[in-house]
Amino acid sequence: MRVFFTFFAVVILFVTACKTEKKSTESNENQTEIALKFDAFGAVISTDNVLSSEEMLTKFNSLKVGDTINIKFASSIKEVCSKKGCWMKLALDQETETMVRFKDYGFFMPLDSKDREVIVEGKAFVTEVSVDDLRHYAEDAGKSTEEIAKIITQKKEFAFEANGVLIKK
Repeated sequence: MRVFFTFFAVVILFVTACKTEKKSTESNENQTEIALKFDAFGAVISTDNVLSSEEMLTKFNSLKVGDTINIKFASSIKEVCSKKGCWMKLALDQETETMVRFKDYGFFMPLDSKDREVIVEGKAFVTEVSVDDLRHYAEDAGKSTEEIAKIITQKKEFAFEANGVLIKK
Protein backbone atom coordinates (compact mmCIF):
# COMPACT_ATOMS: atom_id res chain seq x y z
CA MET A 1 0.00 0.00 0.00
CA ARG A 2 2.83 2.37 0.86
CA VAL A 3 4.45 1.80 -2.57
CA PHE A 4 1.15 2.50 -4.28
CA PHE A 5 0.70 5.80 -2.39
CA THR A 6 4.25 6.92 -3.23
CA PHE A 7 3.79 6.02 -6.90
CA PHE A 8 0.45 7.89 -7.00
CA ALA A 9 2.00 11.01 -5.40
CA VAL A 10 4.87 11.03 -7.92
CA VAL A 11 2.42 10.74 -10.84
CA ILE A 12 0.32 13.65 -9.51
CA LEU A 13 3.41 15.85 -9.09
CA PHE A 14 4.61 15.01 -12.60
CA VAL A 15 1.24 15.82 -14.21
CA THR A 16 0.94 19.09 -12.28
CA ALA A 17 4.46 20.18 -13.21
CA CYS A 18 3.80 19.52 -16.91
CA LYS A 19 0.63 21.61 -16.91
CA THR A 20 2.37 24.59 -15.29
CA GLU A 21 5.16 24.50 -17.90
CA LYS A 22 2.64 24.49 -20.75
CA LYS A 23 0.89 27.62 -19.44
CA SER A 24 4.21 29.40 -19.11
CA THR A 25 5.17 28.49 -22.67
CA GLU A 26 1.78 29.67 -24.00
CA SER A 27 2.18 32.97 -22.14
CA ASN A 28 5.68 33.48 -23.56
CA GLU A 29 4.44 32.72 -27.08
CA ASN A 30 1.59 35.21 -26.68
CA GLN A 31 3.97 37.95 -25.45
CA THR A 32 6.33 37.24 -28.37
CA GLU A 33 3.44 37.56 -30.84
CA ILE A 34 2.39 40.87 -29.26
CA ALA A 35 5.98 42.17 -29.41
CA LEU A 36 6.14 41.40 -33.14
CA LYS A 37 2.88 43.20 -33.93
CA PHE A 38 2.85 46.09 -31.42
CA ASP A 39 5.00 48.66 -29.66
CA ALA A 40 4.14 48.50 -25.94
CA PHE A 41 3.99 51.39 -23.47
CA GLY A 42 3.23 51.32 -19.75
CA ALA A 43 1.96 48.14 -18.09
CA VAL A 44 2.05 44.84 -19.95
CA ILE A 45 -1.38 44.21 -21.50
CA SER A 46 -2.79 41.49 -23.74
CA THR A 47 -4.86 41.53 -26.92
CA ASP A 48 -7.62 39.43 -25.32
CA ASN A 49 -11.17 40.70 -24.72
CA VAL A 50 -10.77 43.99 -26.58
CA LEU A 51 -13.87 46.07 -27.33
CA SER A 52 -14.23 47.99 -30.60
CA SER A 53 -14.41 51.80 -30.50
CA GLU A 54 -18.17 51.60 -31.25
CA GLU A 55 -18.72 49.24 -28.31
CA MET A 56 -16.69 51.60 -26.14
CA LEU A 57 -18.87 54.55 -27.18
CA THR A 58 -21.93 52.58 -26.03
CA LYS A 59 -20.23 51.98 -22.66
CA PHE A 60 -19.35 55.70 -22.34
CA ASN A 61 -22.94 56.72 -23.16
CA SER A 62 -24.19 54.56 -20.28
CA LEU A 63 -21.95 56.35 -17.75
CA LYS A 64 -22.79 59.45 -15.72
CA VAL A 65 -20.29 62.09 -14.58
CA GLY A 66 -18.21 60.45 -11.84
CA ASP A 67 -18.80 56.82 -12.94
CA THR A 68 -15.68 54.71 -13.65
CA ILE A 69 -15.18 51.32 -15.33
CA ASN A 70 -12.05 49.23 -15.97
CA ILE A 71 -11.94 48.26 -19.63
CA LYS A 72 -9.84 47.60 -22.74
CA PHE A 73 -10.64 48.80 -26.27
CA ALA A 74 -9.12 49.38 -29.70
CA SER A 75 -9.25 52.58 -31.75
CA SER A 76 -7.15 54.90 -33.89
CA ILE A 77 -5.24 57.94 -32.66
CA LYS A 78 -6.79 61.22 -33.83
CA GLU A 79 -4.37 63.54 -32.06
CA VAL A 80 -1.32 63.45 -29.77
CA CYS A 81 0.15 66.14 -27.51
CA SER A 82 2.69 67.82 -29.78
CA LYS A 83 4.99 68.83 -26.91
CA LYS A 84 5.83 65.48 -25.31
CA GLY A 85 3.10 62.94 -26.06
CA CYS A 86 1.52 63.25 -22.61
CA TRP A 87 -2.04 62.72 -23.90
CA MET A 88 -3.86 61.48 -26.99
CA LYS A 89 -7.37 61.55 -28.41
CA LEU A 90 -8.90 58.34 -29.72
CA ALA A 91 -11.82 58.11 -32.14
CA LEU A 92 -15.00 56.46 -30.86
CA ASP A 93 -16.94 57.24 -34.05
CA GLN A 94 -16.80 59.94 -36.76
CA GLU A 95 -17.71 62.79 -34.36
CA THR A 96 -16.92 61.47 -30.88
CA GLU A 97 -13.54 60.93 -29.23
CA THR A 98 -12.06 60.17 -25.84
CA MET A 99 -9.20 62.02 -24.17
CA VAL A 100 -6.56 59.56 -22.95
CA ARG A 101 -3.99 60.37 -20.29
CA PHE A 102 -1.45 57.98 -18.85
CA LYS A 103 -1.45 56.59 -15.32
CA ASP A 104 0.81 58.53 -12.96
CA TYR A 105 2.33 60.33 -15.98
CA GLY A 106 4.37 57.11 -16.22
CA PHE A 107 4.80 56.97 -20.00
CA PHE A 108 4.19 59.00 -23.15
CA MET A 109 3.22 58.32 -26.76
CA PRO A 110 5.49 58.93 -29.75
CA LEU A 111 4.81 62.38 -31.19
CA ASP A 112 4.36 60.90 -34.68
CA SER A 113 1.73 58.31 -33.71
CA LYS A 114 -1.31 60.09 -35.20
CA ASP A 115 -3.58 57.75 -37.23
CA ARG A 116 -1.99 54.58 -35.80
CA GLU A 117 -4.13 51.77 -34.40
CA VAL A 118 -3.95 51.21 -30.63
CA ILE A 119 -5.28 49.03 -27.85
CA VAL A 120 -5.60 50.77 -24.48
CA GLU A 121 -6.38 49.29 -21.08
CA GLY A 122 -7.35 51.28 -18.02
CA LYS A 123 -10.18 53.31 -16.48
CA ALA A 124 -12.93 54.95 -18.52
CA PHE A 125 -14.96 57.77 -16.97
CA VAL A 126 -17.04 60.83 -17.81
CA THR A 127 -15.98 64.26 -16.56
CA GLU A 128 -16.58 67.98 -17.04
CA VAL A 129 -13.52 69.82 -18.45
CA SER A 130 -12.98 73.47 -17.53
CA VAL A 131 -12.41 76.24 -20.09
CA ASP A 132 -8.82 76.67 -18.82
CA ASP A 133 -8.04 72.99 -19.35
CA LEU A 134 -9.65 72.99 -22.80
CA ARG A 135 -7.54 76.00 -23.79
CA HIS A 136 -4.40 74.31 -22.41
CA TYR A 137 -5.08 71.18 -24.48
CA ALA A 138 -5.72 73.29 -27.59
CA GLU A 139 -2.39 75.07 -27.03
CA ASP A 140 -0.59 71.72 -26.59
CA ALA A 141 -2.17 70.53 -29.85
CA GLY A 142 -0.74 73.55 -31.68
CA LYS A 143 -4.07 75.34 -32.29
CA SER A 144 -4.03 79.00 -33.34
CA THR A 145 -4.68 81.86 -30.92
CA GLU A 146 -8.03 82.51 -32.66
CA GLU A 147 -9.13 78.89 -32.20
CA ILE A 148 -8.13 78.96 -28.53
CA ALA A 149 -10.04 82.22 -27.95
CA LYS A 150 -13.24 80.59 -29.26
CA ILE A 151 -13.24 78.15 -26.32
CA ILE A 152 -15.67 79.77 -23.86
CA THR A 153 -17.68 76.93 -22.27
CA GLN A 154 -16.79 73.82 -20.31
CA LYS A 155 -17.35 70.48 -22.00
CA LYS A 156 -18.59 67.04 -20.99
CA GLU A 157 -15.77 64.67 -21.88
CA PHE A 158 -15.30 60.95 -22.27
CA ALA A 159 -11.98 60.40 -20.52
CA PHE A 160 -9.65 57.47 -20.14
CA GLU A 161 -6.63 56.82 -17.88
CA ALA A 162 -4.49 54.19 -19.57
CA ASN A 163 -2.21 51.95 -17.57
CA GLY A 164 -0.98 50.23 -20.74
CA VAL A 165 -1.01 50.88 -24.50
CA LEU A 166 -0.20 48.73 -27.52
CA ILE A 167 0.43 50.61 -30.80
CA LYS A 168 0.20 48.54 -33.97
CA LYS A 169 3.50 48.51 -35.90
